[in-house]
Amino acid sequence: MIEDGKIFIGASRNPDDSINKPEYLDLKFGNRHGLVTGATGTGKTVTLQVLAEGFSRAGVPVFAADIKGDLSGIAAKGEPKDFLTKRAEQIGFTDYEFDQFPVIFWDLFGEKGHRVRTTIAEMGPLLLARLMDASEPQEGVINIAFKIADQGGLPLLDLKDFTSLLNYMGENATELSNQYGLISKASVGSIQRALLVLEQQGAEHFFGEPALKISDIMRTSNNGYGQISVLAADKLMMNPRLYATFLLWLLSELFEELPEVGDPDKPKLVFFFDEAHLLFNDAPKVLTERVEQVVRLIRSKGVGVYFVTQNPLDVPETVLAQLGNRAQHALRAYSPREQKAVRTAADTFRPNPAFDCATVITNLGTGEALVSTLEAKGAPSIVERTLIRPPSGRVGPLTDAERRQIMDRSPVLGVYDEDIDRESAFELLAARAKKAADADAAKRAQEEAPQQGSTTSGWSLPGFGGSNDDDKGRGQSRGKASGYQRETVVEAAMKSVARTVATQVGRALVRGILGSLKR
Repeated sequence: MIEDGKIFIGASRNPDDSINKPEYLDLKFGNRHGLVTGATGTGKTVTLQVLAEGFSRAGVPVFAADIKGDLSGIAAKGEPKDFLTKRAEQIGFTDYEFDQFPVIFWDLFGEKGHRVRTTIAEMGPLLLARLMDASEPQEGVINIAFKIADQGGLPLLDLKDFTSLLNYMGENATELSNQYGLISKASVGSIQRALLVLEQQGAEHFFGEPALKISDIMRTSNNGYGQISVLAADKLMMNPRLYATFLLWLLSELFEELPEVGDPDKPKLVFFFDEAHLLFNDAPKVLTERVEQVVRLIRSKGVGVYFVTQNPLDVPETVLAQLGNRAQHALRAYSPREQKAVRTAADTFRPNPAFDCATVITNLGTGEALVSTLEAKGAPSIVERTLIRPPSGRVGPLTDAERRQIMDRSPVLGVYDEDIDRESAFELLAARAKKAADADAAKRAQEEAPQQGSTTSGWSLPGFGGSNDDDKGRGQSRGKASGYQRETVVEAAMKSVARTVATQVGRALVRGILGSLKR
């Protein structure tokens, strides 16, 4: 039942429960995206594992989140169990063999996998605002902050960099508002409080360097299998917004970095987005529209996106329309919303005259699904009631010792496990403040000494003091507690030149659909 160029999903059944025919997912349509839905305990994780194994066996790298820890077993060879061999016999799967697959474990917290990070700058203002659940005024301030950083040559790598920049903006809100638009100190304060909450929830583990390289999740092993990247998400799910934002950032990075390939014979990467409802819950319209745009366009870059969720209503219709390969497990219909979900799921399939989809969906057994994939010229196949094949890898989690052994043999061992804290916005702003403070102290000492010769006039820059000699200027400079104080004429001139150069560099920084940096 194994065929080249296809992934064997299972076998469909006739109304009398006899086996009808094998069901496949054609690899050349694997980048047309997909959807796996069903209530808790109906077999979604096993279906995800079967698809991931099939893509990996075909040499396609896979990225998937492991919400419960069950998916980690894909790294170990399966073991003969009664329910597995029984299912293989039921569907006539005589070629069934156990296998293990190359896996790289990732974890934002570095506990169950290699550390995975990005920088504040790479995430961009849109996704950061989403992560912080920012209001419209706050989102405006965040956008201004990125504009100042991009134009001023201030690398935003981690939370302390962004906090330092916000401090500077708050202290110089009046001057900066004249150039960039209104910067409310109240909005700056709210953003700073939100950053503190993020830090307490573990976001500081996510922001920093070394940042994840997309090439490291697009590897193939020595035996030609596609590497399966498994993100340990059990702890991450304690902060659902961070989980959803991270996966959305990764999808954005794939979109921005990968070249156009058209319609390849098989995908370049398959991306499984588990608990997909977290991506769209309370998402602003602009974000939903851009996700739809990314999903629609990323297909031509060879990336297939598969959403895994309990209810098809969790995915907006505009995104749902882009998902060509579908596996619908059982749904419960006890409430009006659940009944609507059943009707919606049934209506999205190409009807099968042999049965009524809406009726069958509520009666499917565990490990059974309504399956429809793209075939021929990309048209959806007639929906079939399908028994999902048993996986070749282990069904169930690895032990901690087994996970550690796999991590110790990982191709990225030692690449991401240590933090790097290079010079960035925090250090640059601190250095500028110290230089301005030292210059101000030297100026005050000169003024207090006996006057000899003429004094030198100067000018001031927003937030960095100046060299004017009027009492008001001196009083304001002394009154500031921030440290951004007076500087000499020479320093001001040097800063003006540096700002000009930084602005020219900043103009080369271009952000993509979801705000992440284009390279």
